[in-house]
Amino acid sequence: MGQRIYVSSGGPWEQVIGYHRAIRVGNRVVVAGTTATKGEEIIGVGDMYTQAAYVLKIIRKALTSVGANMSDVIVVRIYVTDMSQWPAVAQAHREAFVDTRPVTTIVEVGALIDPRLLVEIEVEAVVAE
Repeated sequence: MGQRIYVSSGGPWEQVIGYHRAIRVGNRVVVAGTTATKGEEIIGVGDMYTQAAYVLKIIRKALTSVGANMSDVIVVRIYVTDMSQWPAVAQAHREAFVDTRPVTTIVEVGALIDPRLLVEIEVEAVVAE
């Protein structure tokens, strides 16, 4: 199956919940649900586009740290707290995936871990061998 490479972002919930930001096993990379958090700060409070764009930057950084990039992403799952704002998330997604169009799902959820968070995104990638 291959060696596991773990990535932590130092986010406030990683230790509490017990997870890593990303894991690479062989040519497969999975990035955990990611929110617009920087330490204890929430980025873009009240602005779904700003939060989604920031989340995608965190995801890009996690992918890069294990030798992958955004063009390797094959699946994106997006969780939003207000589906009426989906165009803002779609814009950030489109900007992040200029060269590729991964399989993507957007669903509305009742709440995220902090009420100021409006969007959470997770991805799966396959790195060319």
